[in-house]
Amino acid sequence: MPKVVFLTTDGSQRVADAQVGDSVMSVAVRNGIPGIIAECGGNCSCATCHVYVSDAWLQAVGGPDDMEEDLLDMGVTDRRDGSRLSCQIRMTEEFDELTVQIPTVQP
Repeated sequence: MPKVVFLTTDGSQRVADAQVGDSVMSVAVRNGIPGIIAECGGNCSCATCHVYVSDAWLQAVGGPDDMEEDLLDMGVTDRRDGSRLSCQIRMTEEFDELTVQIPTVQP
């Protein structure tokens, strides 16, 4: 069972179990990770599940598609190279211990 490592805004680390195929957003919501608002429920229409994928995972996770790119451009004030919408990252066995940081402010 893959795990997601969430680096929270208070500097703590929370590790949560995921099922293959789960979005990182759904793992966060199911485990009460603070800072993932997920207003649209994972429909890629709000950007309130923004995370920063750690540098070590950037290549494996890949970049955003055009729709996600537009939402990140319009809705995220502190965008970085690793910015992704967690609803668009689907867990695989290979993503075990995927590490994402929660931004201090969501759109």
